[in-house]
Amino acid sequence: MSDADRNLPLSFLPLPTIAQQRITALLVLIAQAGIAVTGSVVRVTGSGLGCDTWPQCHPGSFTPVDGAAPALHQAIEFGNRLLTFVLVALTLALFLAVIRAGRRKAIVVLAFLNGFGVIVQAVIGGISVLVDLKWYSVALHFLPSMLLVWLAGMVYVKIQEPDDGREIRTYVKSLRMLSAASAVALAGTLVTGTMVTGAGPHAGDASVLPEDRLQLPITELTHVHAGFMYLYLGLAIGLVFGLIALNAEPGLRKLGWVLVGLIIAQGCVGMVQYWTGVPEALVPVHVAGSGALTAVTAIVWQLGWRRAGGTATVTGSPAGDAERAWDTAKAAV
Repeated sequence: MSDADRNLPLSFLPLPTIAQQRITALLVLIAQAGIAVTGSVVRVTGSGLGCDTWPQCHPGSFTPVDGAAPALHQAIEFGNRLLTFVLVALTLALFLAVIRAGRRKAIVVLAFLNGFGVIVQAVIGGISVLVDLKWYSVALHFLPSMLLVWLAGMVYVKIQEPDDGREIRTYVKSLRMLSAASAVALAGTLVTGTMVTGAGPHAGDASVLPEDRLQLPITELTHVHAGFMYLYLGLAIGLVFGLIALNAEPGLRKLGWVLVGLIIAQGCVGMVQYWTGVPEALVPVHVAGSGALTAVTAIVWQLGWRRAGGTATVTGSPAGDAERAWDTAKAAV
């Protein structure tokens, strides 16, 4: 191979190793979940209209304006908006890394969707402000965040596998179906959770009127939400015992138990919220738990089939490894 023979795009960028790509993917995963937590802080502090328009913070200004709203509310809402740019930078870094390394199409598409989804989320967040934080707009802002966490969990697993490896099923079809069922139960838990929030006390801003909230009895909604959580927990426990029965790899079994533990912890937080009138401090904790559960469930599901073997163990792609070997040989001359 000569310098002229290189066919990987963005050859002016450093060639990232699998380890470097994995770290970037992990940061994206954490950030996708983290921005939902900061969004919940905006909500429980009543800062949702600290910036009362979008994309500007206030008419005629992209930054907070003295006296336009309480200073703390402006700082919290504007800070949350700034975090979007951090997430854009991380997802762009991930996308450029997998393109530079010449990774397979599935990884490139997942990396692209993570970045594109952030832009879509920013628009949805802007719409929720423009419609004065109607409950349905806030729900539609939260749920795509969890979808992006799921996609980030998938790419985190895939990015660690050599592209030229052979596809294998880590566990049998019946357990794959059980894993998929647990994901459906998680989705039901998340959707009903947004409905509980929509009917609950934390509207996101003091100007949001009671008639703007979801007009359904919160007690019944909470019971439905809890029912999905119990279903989710039961399916996760069944999956773990299935993995144990089939003697699945220890790391996968351990991750399954982590999932079960997280569901129980999340359920305990929800119960405390119910018994204590949904204190503000526990809302970000509950949202953080949702992100963690979504991430771990996605990883467990994605680990159901993997690429094993393969020779591209440095950058993940045969072309990237060949370029890396060429650079190493040239430097040794």
